[in-house]
Amino acid sequence: MQDCIFCKIIKREIPAEIVYEDDHILAFKDIQPAAPTHLLFIPKKHIPTFFDLQPEDSHILGELQRAAAKVARDMGLTERGFRLVSNCMKDAGQLVWHIHYHFLAGRTLQWPPG
Repeated sequence: MQDCIFCKIIKREIPAEIVYEDDHILAFKDIQPAAPTHLLFIPKKHIPTFFDLQPEDSHILGELQRAAAKVARDMGLTERGFRLVSNCMKDAGQLVWHIHYHFLAGRTLQWPPG
């Protein structure tokens, strides 16, 4: 947790372009965007992976998704939409060991990705 880059962003030890914040969630622009709009939504509580969620953390995923919907509405994306992606563990592409969602928008997104 001491070396967690997202925890350092939450503590303002590392700069980030923050687009949303409340008591439990922080969202900021990804520094290596994969879409015209690429944000990261993170809980302020350090939870490394989905496997580390505890029963008392159940509300956190809902708070993350509600924050993403609010930002999407504020950005005028209710018609075009957005994608939320979360990678869990190394083989799925998780690079930072702190639960987070990638919020992707601003172009037509293909499925499957690639």
